[in-house]
Amino acid sequence: MAATRDPEATRARIFDAAVAEFARHGIAGARIDRIAAAAKANKQLIYAYYGNKAQLFSQVLGRRMVDLAAAVPVDPDDVEGWLDRLMDYHAAHPELLRLLYWEGIEYGTAELPDEAQRQEHYALKVATVRDAQERGVISDAIPAGDLFFLLLALANWVTVVPQLNRFLAGGTDDDRDRLRASVKEAARRLVAR
Repeated sequence: MAATRDPEATRARIFDAAVAEFARHGIAGARIDRIAAAAKANKQLIYAYYGNKAQLFSQVLGRRMVDLAAAVPVDPDDVEGWLDRLMDYHAAHPELLRLLYWEGIEYGTAELPDEAQRQEHYALKVATVRDAQERGVISDAIPAGDLFFLLLALANWVTVVPQLNRFLAGGTDDDRDRLRASVKEAARRLVAR
């Protein structure tokens, strides 16, 4: 009996394997051969479904960012709750921050292949912060884009550099809870009216 093909299942396996490969090795270090082997898929299918390696990386990162946006929408009306949800998300899905970090290392300040879509993605988030500033919910002392960047940095850096987290804040559950409370206190001060 011949095996039935399931293109969507194959695409999903390729995608998951690509997430792991890019998170571990970055764009330059990732290998299509390893992605194909991990996905139990033909290497040519990767190119057919996703294009070249850079295009595959862009699609992987783009979808992971959409997943984050759906799971943890920006909520300047509840900054502390939003930061809790964001830190929880990144603790459960550290690959997204790794992908962003690799992108930063490999592209630096050069234009990204999907620059326009990424600008739009973040413009919507900054608009949410600006709206909260205009409504008087949070301070407008810091421009909305800068404030959003600072809040992301506070929440995300804990996951990006876990070794510094451990060295500076400690590695116990109590230490992690204390650091989270400190992140939220710093955010409270940034947004206080």
